[in-house]
Amino acid sequence: QVQLVESGGGLVQSGGSLRLSCAASGRTISRSGMGWFRQAPGKEREFVVAISWSGSNTAYADSVKGRFTISRANAKNTVYLQMNSLKPEDTAVYHCAADYRREFSPVVAATTSEYDYWGQGTQVTVSS
Repeated sequence: QVQLVESGGGLVQSGGSLRLSCAASGRTISRSGMGWFRQAPGKEREFVVAISWSGSNTAYADSVKGRFTISRANAKNTVYLQMNSLKPEDTAVYHCAADYRREFSPVVAATTSEYDYWGQGTQVTVSS
C-alpha cells in the first residue's frame, strides 16, 4: 500500500506560479508511472499530465502544454508539478496518482481508471 500526499497548493493571482509536490510513503514509486489530475467543482476529474517511471516520457493535456511541467525525484519518492502562467480556469483540486501496472514501462497513462492509488488532493485557486 502506498500513501500519496500532495502539497504546495494555494491562492495565486492570474499569471502566477505554484509548485505542487506529491510525496509517497509505504511503497516506492520509483518504478511506477505517475500522473496529476484535477477536479473543479461540478466537473469530472480530468487528466493534466503524466510521467513514466524513468522520467523519459511525459504527456500533457492540451490546456496546460507550455505552462505546466512534471518532474520526479525517485530518490526522494516524490513527483512535482510546476505550474506557470496560471489562469482562473486552472482552479481545481489537484490529485497525484500512481500507476503500478506499468512498472518500468515507457508508456504513460492518461485516464483515471489506469491508476491504482490516489492522493487526497491540494486546492489550487487562481484569481483573475
